[in-house]
Order: sequence, then C-alpha cells, then structure tokens
Amino acid sequence: MAIEKGEFVFFIGPSGSGKSTIIKLLLHEVAPSSGRVVVNGKDVTTMRSWRVPSFRRTIGCVFQDFRLLPNRTAYENVAFALEVIGKTKAVARRVVPEVLELVGLGGKEHRYPHELSGGEQQRVAVARAFVNRPLILLADEPTGNLDPDTSVEIMRLLDRINRTGTTVVMVTHDSNIVNQMRRRVIEIDTGRIVRDQARGVYG
Repeated sequence: MAIEKGEFVFFIGPSGSGKSTIIKLLLHEVAPSSGRVVVNGKDVTTMRSWRVPSFRRTIGCVFQDFRLLPNRTAYENVAFALEVIGKTKAVARRVVPEVLELVGLGGKEHRYPHELSGGEQQRVAVARAFVNRPLILLADEPTGNLDPDTSVEIMRLLDRINRTGTTVVMVTHDSNIVNQMRRRVIEIDTGRIVRDQARGVYG
C-alpha cells in the first residue's frame, strides 16, 4: 500500500480491526510484524531511536480527545508545539496568529480550553498539529466527540489544510463524513486491507 504526497485518505473498519495501529506504525510507536513502513522517504522500520523525535516533527497529529493543556490559552497551546522544537517566541508571535486565523479562531487566542466549545477546542488541536507545516497530518477519530454540524466544520478545515499540499490520513467511524467527502477509502478488517477505493464511500 502506498499513499502519495498530497492525498487525503480515510481508514475505516470495525473496532479492533487495526485502524489506529496504522497511525502508530506511521509514528514509529509500534513496529510491524513483517514488511516495511516508509514515511516521507524514510524507512521507519529500521530508524534509530535517536532519529525518531526529529522524524515526528514532520508529522502533525489530531486526536479525538483534543489533548490540550488546560492551563494554557489557545495561543499558548499552539505555541507550545513550536517551543518544543526550539523555535523562538518571535517565530511564535508571527506564525501562531496566522494559524489560529486559518482555523477560524481569530480573536479567541487568549481563551482557555474550558472557555471554548468542543469544536473550538478541536480547532486549537488542528492548529497545533499544523503550525509546523507538517508534510503529513494524522487524524485519529477527530470528530468522534463532536456533533454532526461541528464535525462538518472540522472536515472542511482538514480539507483546506489538505489543499495546501499536506497529506491527510484520517481514521474514522463516521460514515456520513466519508460519504460526503468522497476521498480515497482504505478499509481494514482484522489487520488486513479488504478494500482500497478512490473516491470511495463508507460501506
């Protein structure tokens, strides 16, 4: 299986089928039982442990449960992603407002997570994942805790990010989103690919 640069791909399948394991393989959190995993031209399978942190900086991640720092504002949550890779505060002051504007949170940068709706918190999470302009954005059930209307808004945002050239790989159970987006669909069952369909639907 190969995913080309700039693609938007859905991984679907029943619970326990191995969808989230795909994310872990791409992040080098688990090793494959056989074969190779190549990401951005790098063989993750044989990667030395000291190279993993710099490799992961080329990948953004969005999760179902947002994983925001509760005692930091929206701005600080996004800036933290720059801070951990050694970017200066001057860079953060320039870049973070741009990304928050992109995700529709202009004017809300000083709000804390508890002052934001679930959809807004996920927008912060997307901004944090995208602020480094990653080559790949991995999204593991990013709409799982959101209502249908908010889910559509988040998907529009991920689509916009994909159109900038970022490859988006998303794990989901949401049939409505998959059917509306009509992007490539890879179906997993008991750890095996059972369908790989361009402009696919959920079932």
